[in-house]
Amino acid sequence: MYSMTAPATAPVTVPQGHPQRWLILGVICLAQLTVLLDNTILNVAIPSLTRELGAATSDIQWMINAYSLVQSGLLLTAGSAADRYGRKRMLAAGLVLFGLGSLVAGLADSTAQLIAARAGMGVGGALLMTTTLAVAMQIFAPEEQPRAIGIWAAVNSLGFATGPLLGGFMLNHFWWGAIFLINLPVAALALVAVVVLVPESKNPQGDRPDLLGALLSTIGMASLVFAIISGPEHGWTSGRVLTPAAVAVVVLSAFAWWENRIPHPMLDMHFFRDRRFTGAVAGAVLITFGMGGSLFLLTQHMQFVLGYGPLEAGLRTAPLALMIVALNFTGLAAKWSARLGTPLSIGLGMAVMAAGLASIATLTDHGYPGTLLGLVLIGAGAAVASPAMAHAIMSAIPPEKAGVGAGINGTVAEFGQGLGVAVLGAVLNSRFAAGISVAAVSLPGALAEAGSGSERARITDAFASGLESSQVVGAVAVLLGGVVAGVLLRRAERDGVA
Repeated sequence: MYSMTAPATAPVTVPQGHPQRWLILGVICLAQLTVLLDNTILNVAIPSLTRELGAATSDIQWMINAYSLVQSGLLLTAGSAADRYGRKRMLAAGLVLFGLGSLVAGLADSTAQLIAARAGMGVGGALLMTTTLAVAMQIFAPEEQPRAIGIWAAVNSLGFATGPLLGGFMLNHFWWGAIFLINLPVAALALVAVVVLVPESKNPQGDRPDLLGALLSTIGMASLVFAIISGPEHGWTSGRVLTPAAVAVVVLSAFAWWENRIPHPMLDMHFFRDRRFTGAVAGAVLITFGMGGSLFLLTQHMQFVLGYGPLEAGLRTAPLALMIVALNFTGLAAKWSARLGTPLSIGLGMAVMAAGLASIATLTDHGYPGTLLGLVLIGAGAAVASPAMAHAIMSAIPPEKAGVGAGINGTVAEFGQGLGVAVLGAVLNSRFAAGISVAAVSLPGALAEAGSGSERARITDAFASGLESSQVVGAVAVLLGGVVAGVLLRRAERDGVA
């Protein structure tokens, strides 16, 4: 039986699971949703921010990047803190910080205030991203964990899809600050529910805090992500990219060396000797690389080439998220994964995703039906592969390190998506620039300078050609990820690891 009076230092995972586990899952998914909405909702407010705050292009970039840099840099540290000091405590702290950051952002009257508020929201976001998944692993029995993670992953997709839709609706009726203030009632409701319902759990061994490891991982990951997101704009050989990339290599190498030396590391490097863990991590990087980068570029194609507004573009990409939500909330994806086994589930799911990306690459010229087919295939594949991959990562980590495991899962997703946007964006820009015989120019800029309808058509055709190439690269990356992950996980099962 599960006991609510169990010591706070004991993990709460038990064979039967927590008696209120599904209600608690709803609570932590609500907390997670606040972070996910903010990942995409700001994009639709860029014109309003430019107009009302007088934000320059560099200001807009920092409004977006301050959040992602802080969040990605702190994920491992946040997960480690949750394991040591209590996952419920850190979950509540994350909601408070995220709520306060949203309040300051919504009332900001300068770009500097908004950038600082976004950075504060990134701290809260890192705590929420790690603790929600860690709590889910603690309150569910092993046989129910795949479905629980599937629902958690479906909420991720729902947040991704509804962010632009909600943002577009809010901006049609309210001023830009409302897109941040909408987080306040959600965060407050989630905070009350967390305090009342979520049981506390933490590492019973009470490892010493690894302060140097936390510092090195934060600096190293933030530098790496900054280099990746700076590449497409400043050039991969520019000092703006090479300097943070060099810092990332040196600092992350020092982090690995330090973690191997101390008795209580924040990240046990021995995890990487587990084929189940390395296979799932490799697959997760490539799945987010292909899907995140491809969808980012597809959204641009819909708005700049096909002429859809942000709200309509969001509606037309929604089938992907709806497919993931439908398959995971009904439990179908978990049933298929259980029947196929983890290696085959990941391999087959990513093959279906690759087929969807290839469909978008080859059928976009035939109108929306070809894109719709691709989105449905990507959603179906992701519904099976993504939860299986997250479960494989978390299962390879000891239960007392669930927070660190969630931090690794989040870090992998952030890294893969940032790399996908950067690399696939570079592929598209290269083909686009070659097609219009210009060294480097953005699509909006090229269209603004077009002198005739035929010239505009040539520019959009060049962009479509670049999109096709980038989607093909994304499809290959996802397919390769499925093969690598499937083979490594199959070998792990043969060796009796899984």
